[in-house]
Amino acid sequence: MKALGQHLVVELYGCDYKIISEVNKVQSIMMEAAKAAGVTIIDAIFHRFEPQGVSGVIVIAESHFAIHTWPEYEYSSIDFYTCGRKTRPWKALKIVKKGFKSTHFSVMKMERGLLI
Repeated sequence: MKALGQHLVVELYGCDYKIISEVNKVQSIMMEAAKAAGVTIIDAIFHRFEPQGVSGVIVIAESHFAIHTWPEYEYSSIDFYTCGRKTRPWKALKIVKKGFKSTHFSVMKMERGLLI
């Protein structure tokens, strides 16, 4: 069976508190991840919450990348949802793990739009 897309649901633990607290750093790392994945960036919006935490989404031609951080728990949850055969979401995962200095992680991969 072929799938229209793949969706990586990522949980990063042990992230650097300072990095995942700063909206500009989170956005920069996520944009770098999107470029590494070979996707077409359409738009991006990121927001810092008070007293802490960042949420953001990158709309891509192939679907979206989204993140929310909980600095107080050194935790980030990320979705890499891509369609098409040329995208490389696993490369995006490597970028964010390194960029946020995550000590451990989990990933659930879902095939989206299964074609028979």
